[in-house]
Amino acid sequence: MTIEGIIFDSDGTLVDSETLSARAIGQILREAGRQVSQDEVIERFRGCRFALFAESLLDDYPVMSIEAFTSKFRARSVALFAKELKPMNGAVELVSTITIEKCVASNGPREKIEKCLGVTGLLPFFEGRVASAYEVGSWKPDPGLILHAASMMGLPAARCLLVEDSLAGVRAGVAAGVRVVGYRLSREAQAALTQQVPVIQELTGLAGYIENL
Repeated sequence: MTIEGIIFDSDGTLVDSETLSARAIGQILREAGRQVSQDEVIERFRGCRFALFAESLLDDYPVMSIEAFTSKFRARSVALFAKELKPMNGAVELVSTITIEKCVASNGPREKIEKCLGVTGLLPFFEGRVASAYEVGSWKPDPGLILHAASMMGLPAARCLLVEDSLAGVRAGVAAGVRVVGYRLSREAQAALTQQVPVIQELTGLAGYIENL
């Protein structure tokens, strides 16, 4: 079936925000007297609803309340994003050349999504086409957010392609019935899937993948 629309994840797919988020989280925990590696933070954080991530992290490192942690993280990450956030390699070139429908579907709040897209020069390509889990009331791996994104483009799920870097996101796409391509999907994530999905290592490879569908 012909692909008529592309749904992009944001963090770790269009924008290189996960490493900056992990740095902010590591700083907050170090200031509270706990050492946590960046790799551990990213593994816990990737594709996870923030509230669930914070609850799990603070169960293991009970240094402050979830509310205090969330407030510190939002402030710290916004400052880092404003100064250092970059688009993923090839992201701007890719979205600027896509001629079919496209949108962003993210577990993050709209303010954060649009801030990240704006700082990296990607927002003009997705004006009016941003789906936030906080507004939809559905977080990956639940398929609701992906189905909403397809509907936003006026397309059935089967005619959409989802580009995702997380296990939760891929599972959401599979459950929603869209085509899915993993972006730098880890071997552990691939092994955890009940069905194989194609994986690309660079966004420049997406155009060739679409042509071969």
